Amino acid sequence: MTSPWTIGIIGGSGLYAIEGLEEAQWIPVSSPWGEPSDEVLCGRIGDVRVRFLPRHGRGHPIAPHQLNSRANIDALKRTGCTDILAISAVGSLREEIEPGRFAIASQFIDHTHSRADSFFGNGLVAHVSMADPVCPRLSAMAVAAIKAAKGKLAMGATYLAINGPQFSTRAESHLYRGWGADLIGMTAMPEARLAREAELPYALIGMVTDYDCWRDGEAVDVGQVVAQMQANSDLARAAVVQFIKALPAKRAPSPIDTALDDAVITAPDRHDPALLARLDAVAGRLLRE
Repeated sequence: MTSPWTIGIIGGSGLYAIEGLEEAQWIPVSSPWGEPSDEVLCGRIGDVRVRFLPRHGRGHPIAPHQLNSRANIDALKRTGCTDILAISAVGSLREEIEPGRFAIASQFIDHTHSRADSFFGNGLVAHVSMADPVCPRLSAMAVAAIKAAKGKLAMGATYLAINGPQFSTRAESHLYRGWGADLIGMTAMPEARLAREAELPYALIGMVTDYDCWRDGEAVDVGQVVAQMQANSDLARAAVVQFIKALPAKRAPSPIDTALDDAVITAPDRHDPALLARLDAVAGRLLRE
């Protein structure tokens, strides 16, 4: 059965608004998982409902290792999102993925630590599949949008998530290249994991800002990153608008819409009522059945 689209856009560094948004208003969203990074900018582009959340908050006050990704994903789910397109500034671990290029992530390596990375736990244990962590349908639409916006593109990239907030050492950068990673960033994990647990199809566009520090004599600095982000931002905003405008009139179901089917392993008589209450948005479909 088809349904309307409600697209959640998570804006990374350098992307703090959506142009052309009609009936736009910032709305505070309360989450049982804590405070989201900011209010959610709600509006529409044509017939598509849009929910925009700046990942680091407007003005970038929140560090990557201190993001409350559970609250962010929960807030987007509460505002009716059916799908999420994430935009993220990334470093490159490959010569051919140069600064200024846009990369579509297809896989992730999670090298973060001490982050709340699941909505589930004692009292309601669930194991969702992350074998294919992004939505192929959304990723293909993101490819088309970047091409339409005349951006340079790399597809099928593996994103390595580090904890930050420091950039990596040269030894680490070379190690990550050996692991097969193409991009490096600090925010896509556990964000992508949580989106899957919330049954929200997720795709990520990486805006390449630098070459990390694996190239001899080069190092990453914030000035370089910010300058490239500013250069990328106009094209990123154009690609987001192209993405939304090109969506089919109706949304066909995705297998990710039912990612929690067969994922919950805890017997019903052992469910924790307090955890169930916190999952009212994330797993409401399953818990109401």
